[in-house]
Amino acid sequence: MNEPRRDLAQITFGVLSIVLLIASSLWVLRPFLGATIWAAMVVVASWPALLWFESRLWGRRWMAVIVMMLILLLLFVLPLTMAIVTIADHADTVSTWVKGVIAQGPPRLPDWVRNLPLVGAKINSFWNDLIAAGVVGLEAKATPYVGRVTGWVVSQAGVVGSLLVQFMLTVAIAGVMYAGGEGAAAQVRRFGRRIGGERGEEAVVLAGKAIRGVALGVGVTAIIQSVVGGIGLAIAGVPLAALLTAVMFILCIIQVGPTLVLLPATIWVFWYGMTGWGIFLAVWTLVVGTMDNFLRPWLIKRGADLPLLLIFAGVIGGLFGFGLVGIFVGPVMLAVSYTLIEAWLNDVDRAPSAASGTGTLTGKP
Repeated sequence: MNEPRRDLAQITFGVLSIVLLIASSLWVLRPFLGATIWAAMVVVASWPALLWFESRLWGRRWMAVIVMMLILLLLFVLPLTMAIVTIADHADTVSTWVKGVIAQGPPRLPDWVRNLPLVGAKINSFWNDLIAAGVVGLEAKATPYVGRVTGWVVSQAGVVGSLLVQFMLTVAIAGVMYAGGEGAAAQVRRFGRRIGGERGEEAVVLAGKAIRGVALGVGVTAIIQSVVGGIGLAIAGVPLAALLTAVMFILCIIQVGPTLVLLPATIWVFWYGMTGWGIFLAVWTLVVGTMDNFLRPWLIKRGADLPLLLIFAGVIGGLFGFGLVGIFVGPVMLAVSYTLIEAWLNDVDRAPSAASGTGTLTGKP
């Protein structure tokens, strides 16, 4: 029996209608897309914790959901909000402190700097010329830059309110996802199987593992490094330790690391003659700065057995391509692509082996 001939115009308009429906749906949901993506990443990463709480709360899902939402408020919303607010609130303090340092004039170079071989004499000469130029000249040169930096930081303070709303919306959506996570996961796996069969479903499972690994490796490492680094700054008596801890947390999230803050702080401590505390902070900087070399791979491997270089490239590339949410989206995209390509290559390698095994069983050469 002949199959009915399909109308090209009907197919074209059908595809266009589907595309229009998807595009219009995304446009309507556009204000919620960022929070939804964040909530999905957080829920996938913390799903084992939800099940753990549920098993210890007499199997009550709603009680476990409330506990997880409170934990998200304390561990996710509060630290990020406090980091942004701390940086914004200390903008005037930083400006005043820098101007005060300039007004005091350049301090005398320590003896160990002037006695450095080859470069000590040149540094001392340059520093004497700077002092001879006078405080007024130095302030005139430095003040515009201080004003620009301060103005930029203050301008970011206006973003705090919208970020707080996004964070609260993320927690609310995460609560809904926690309540019906099994059904949503089943639908996503069905969608993956419908598109790519067994490989598509495996890609969905791998995406979940990649999200969990990145959340553990990036988020937990950033919290530990920034907190430990901030403790060292407070012990050594470095001013604005809370502000510097917030900056370290953001730098760790974007994979720059805490050394960019700890190293200048160590130099400052040595500069003002606190040699003992300087040695302490230098050792502390070495420990905190290298902590992620073993902590991050160990945490990532607990979520997904993927190459560390792949995760690192996904974090950096996703950050530049999609913003802060790209820290999770980038590694997931690379991890799924990497696994699908690897599975495709393994299928090609297994084909000759299967053929040879069949020949042996049937008695053919």
